[in-house]
Amino acid sequence: MALTTVDPNTALVLIDLQHGITGAPTTPLTSAEVVRRSAELADAFRANGAPVVLVRVTFAPDGADAAPGRTERPRPGEAPPEGWDVIVDELSGHPGDIVVTKRNWGAFHGTDLDLQLRRRGVTQIVLAGIATSIGVESTARAAHEHGYHVTLATDAMTDLNEDAHRNSIERIFPRLGETGTTAEIVELFGKTRP
Repeated sequence: MALTTVDPNTALVLIDLQHGITGAPTTPLTSAEVVRRSAELADAFRANGAPVVLVRVTFAPDGADAAPGRTERPRPGEAPPEGWDVIVDELSGHPGDIVVTKRNWGAFHGTDLDLQLRRRGVTQIVLAGIATSIGVESTARAAHEHGYHVTLATDAMTDLNEDAHRNSIERIFPRLGETGTTAEIVELFGKTRP
C-alpha cells in the first residue's frame, strides 16, 4: 500500500539510534544512511512543532533488568562498553525531544511511550531506526495494537540480516500500516500541517 496520509497529530519515533547499535554492521543500508535520513525526518518534525521520540535500549551492567526467558541463541554474557546506549550526536541535543529508555525489543512494553504520545494527542507514528526486524517491527506491532496509525520510513531503517529486513518490509509492515520513503513522508507531512 502506498502512503496516503500523515495525520496532523503525528509523532516521529526513532528506534535505537545509539552508539552501540549504529556501530554494528548493517544491511541493506549502512547505519550512517539511516541516521542521515532519520535526522532529516527529525528536522522536519521539529520544524513543524511535532513530537520527536528518541528510543534507546539499555540494561544494567549485570543484565538483571534484561527480558527473562530461555532462548536458543545465547545472550551476550558481558556488560556492554561505556556509552553504547548514548543517542548518536546527529539526533541528540534537542531539549524538546522525548527520550524513552527500553529494556526490550519494542518501545511500548515497560516504558511511558504510550502515555507520552496520548498526552500529546498523537494519533499516528512514523517509525524508523535499527534493526528493522527487531526493535522497529516490535514497536510497529505494539503501536498497531495500541490503535495508532503506523507509517514506516523504509529507507530510514536497516537490519543485521537482509532477509529479515526484507521480510519485515514486504510481509509484515503492509499489515501494520503504510510504508513510504523519507522524502514522501516529509512532503506529505508538510501538506498536513496548519
